[in-house]
Order: sequence, then C-alpha cells, then structure tokens
Amino acid sequence: MRISRRGMTALLAAPLAATLLISCSSAEEQAGNAAPATSSSSPPATATPDAGGPADDGGPAGDGGTPTPPPVRVRDAFAGLQATLSYTCTPSDCAFNLGRIHDELDRLDRAMKADPKGPGHFPEPIAWIKDLRTTLNGDRSTENLKKHRTELFGTRDRINTWMQDHPDDYR
Repeated sequence: MRISRRGMTALLAAPLAATLLISCSSAEEQAGNAAPATSSSSPPATATPDAGGPADDGGPAGDGGTPTPPPVRVRDAFAGLQATLSYTCTPSDCAFNLGRIHDELDRLDRAMKADPKGPGHFPEPIAWIKDLRTTLNGDRSTENLKKHRTELFGTRDRINTWMQDHPDDYR
C-alpha cells in the first residue's frame, strides 16, 4: 500500500494530536481540583479598573463587593509606567494616554506599598503619587486629567528618574 505525503503527515499527526489532547485534559482536570491560578503580573480578565478614588491610606478605593486583585511586583508595575514614556497628548490619543499614565501610577503605588521591603523603601514616589491624587481630587475625568497633564507627566517622569537611581528595585 502506497501512502501520499499528505496521508503520511495526517497519519503521523493524529497520535500527536491525541497525546496533546490527553495531556491538556489531564492538566485541566487537575487544575479543576486545585485553586484557580492567578497571574501576579496582570489582573484577571473579569476585573475592572478601580474608580481611582482615594482610600484612607491614600490608595485607590475598592467597591467593597469585588476583591481587589493582588498587587503586582514593583518591577512589573514600573515596566508598565515606563511603557508610557513616549506618550504625548495629541487630540487623537490624549484621553487614553492620560488615563493610562494615571492607571500605571496607581498600579505602581499599590505595588510599592505591598512590596516586602515596605512602603518606607519608596517614600518619594509614594509621596509624589499622593500629591498627584490630592491635585486630581478624585476626579479622573478626561477634562480633569487634561487640566493636570503637566502634573501627571511630571510625576511619571520624576518616578522614572528615581527608579533609574534604584535599579535593584526593578531588575
């Protein structure tokens, strides 16, 4: 019996596919018995961003009904902030860019406060973010972020410079 190349490929691929399916289903069954895994570098897909309002500790307020995802590591949060360094405020992308910078600063603040070294290890960045929150007065509307874009960009840039002087905190 003579088998074409396509037939041979299909013949060889079938056992491989079956093996992968068995491996994946076994892993899914095992995962079903274990607690769900969460990524420390990003919130679950169903999570929604915080409203950005200040809490008693100066951090973003949760809504009380939805558990807040665990904070990311400082280096991961700082990488997110660094990704905004090229952002400007052109008419087509200003609202998104300012909102993203605000969100990344909040994320970095949470990460610094939860870091094993303690918030006292990051006094300047935490203070700068707190000052920015005071300036924004809990209003993260596009108009307010545009009004205070100099402060947003300035806080981001100051923190970037500070972190560059503390490479052990993000590498």
